[in-house]
Amino acid sequence: MAVKKPENLSFEEAINELEGIVSAMEHGELTLEQSLKQFERGIQLANASNQKLQNAEQKVAILMGNDENSTTIPFTGSSE
Repeated sequence: MAVKKPENLSFEEAINELEGIVSAMEHGELTLEQSLKQFERGIQLANASNQKLQNAEQKVAILMGNDENSTTIPFTGSSE
């Protein structure tokens, strides 16, 4: 099976693959060469996911800008 480019994966697919890479590296299941290759893939997945999030944030900001009564609040990631 061919490996998809990170930018062609959905956000969820990229995150799931990234979690798998992290798990394999944490458990020491990879050789040094495999670890380096997976680290590089992980960086690509993280960058592609970050780009997808930025695009979604921009789209939300544009959509919210069309409504004069709405305001956007930066997402902090914590459940306060």
